[in-house]
Amino acid sequence: MKSYRIIFYSLLVVLGLSSCNLGDDGPNFHFTALQITSAELPESFNLNETYEVKVTYVRPDGCTFFEGFDLGKEDVTVRNVVAVGSVRTDQTCTTAVEEEEATFLFVVLFDEPYTFRFWQGNENGTDEYFEVEVPVN
Repeated sequence: MKSYRIIFYSLLVVLGLSSCNLGDDGPNFHFTALQITSAELPESFNLNETYEVKVTYVRPDGCTFFEGFDLGKEDVTVRNVVAVGSVRTDQTCTTAVEEEEATFLFVVLFDEPYTFRFWQGNENGTDEYFEVEVPVN
């Protein structure tokens, strides 16, 4: 009797899997950089302390969602900050442009001034940034 149950359940699993579409229809999203319009940083940092940095970015439509930040280290104390979004490609979207805010934590590890370069967009094939320099006490 046990072997019949095993065969029965195995058959159910095989039939269940064969009725599912396991094919790859391709991705239904892609990642994109979001324009940063402003950032709030303290006037100065203290060594070995953690700070919250508030960033305002543009959400260009209803299919684009904020995913996080990419903080690229260009030099010892130079950081390129890009807001990363995901764009759904399988639905109809609103075209409303919205500004939203998000934060990230930053730990000060060096006693030299930090330069943050916030990504504003791409003009004529060139990435555009605005820079904020924060001295370290």
